[in-house]
Amino acid sequence: MAELRSAAGRLEATFVPGAGMLGWSLRHDAEELIGHPVSLKAYVKTGEPTGVALLHPWANRLAAPEHEIAGRRVRLDLAAPNVHTDEHGMPIHGLVAGSPRWEVLEETAVRLAARLDFAAAPELRAGFPFAHTLELVAALADDALAIETTLRPTGEEPVPVAFGFHPYLRLPGLDRRDWIVELPVTRRMVLDDRMLPTGESKPVRIPPAPLGDRTFDDAFDGLAGPAEFALRGGGRRVAVRFGEGYRFAQVYAPPGAGFISFEPMTAPINPFASDRTHVAPPGRRTARGSRSQSPRRSGHPESGHSTARAGAPSAPSTRSGRHARRYAPGSTARRSRPSTTATSWPSSARWASPSPIDR
Repeated sequence: MAELRSAAGRLEATFVPGAGMLGWSLRHDAEELIGHPVSLKAYVKTGEPTGVALLHPWANRLAAPEHEIAGRRVRLDLAAPNVHTDEHGMPIHGLVAGSPRWEVLEETAVRLAARLDFAAAPELRAGFPFAHTLELVAALADDALAIETTLRPTGEEPVPVAFGFHPYLRLPGLDRRDWIVELPVTRRMVLDDRMLPTGESKPVRIPPAPLGDRTFDDAFDGLAGPAEFALRGGGRRVAVRFGEGYRFAQVYAPPGAGFISFEPMTAPINPFASDRTHVAPPGRRTARGSRSQSPRRSGHPESGHSTARAGAPSAPSTRSGRHARRYAPGSTARRSRPSTTATSWPSSARWASPSPIDR
């Protein structure tokens, strides 16, 4: 495990590079902000997300083990140990859960960088035959954990961009009946009995209300901007802010669970069958995603949001080139009156054509 600790020691994070570069813990003033639906051992064995799990090369589920991706026919081996399925036998949550293939590039008290070479891993290439690298950089400040994920095509073929994250959030010391959930959504995707999109979506408005006995396993393709999914109660507010590019969200809160997940996705459920999934062109193009969480405490009310650090933008920008695009989803959390703790978790993804910054 890799332990990060901010300069003032108020923010600590734990990552597990040897298990899919999993974000296992984020502690602010010794309080855990991350939920663990399953143990680390179970995550590695089953691929069931926990902590802050990166889902790649697709988030959520696929309709079938055989599909066409960027003009290539691919068939997944459902018996492969890194291919996981849901209760209907459909592939779910990508291929990298628990992967030991991550190479640590840098590790200091406040920064961790690691890279995954898809082309060099036969078990990954078999299920997603598109050469690319994935690099994740986590940088810790006194008020922010910023995680930037970069996908770079390394072959001659375009690479579909469909990654996402499962951040499981909790309000420590507070029963879920006292958690107020804020969902800035405008359209809910209509799903069939296998949790796959039917192609329809319907207008929806969900007012802030206690989580209580409510449950969620809902997909949304309409988000109000700026989209900030929030959890508040007991004088604390934890939110996930989606910026440009993360146009899809899944909200997951099963019955009685001590967590809720606001899941940013760069593509919809069953992404390889959707014309709304972006593709990174070959060459010196990149697809990048970042998220950060930044807690802090003070003795007076907090009125703003903490923002992404370490190069994780909280607002969209453009870069040169026809395909230039930056996605900037993220999250913030803060304590409001009477006391203040801020926790931000901005996320972004981008893919861009060559520019001087890429060379």
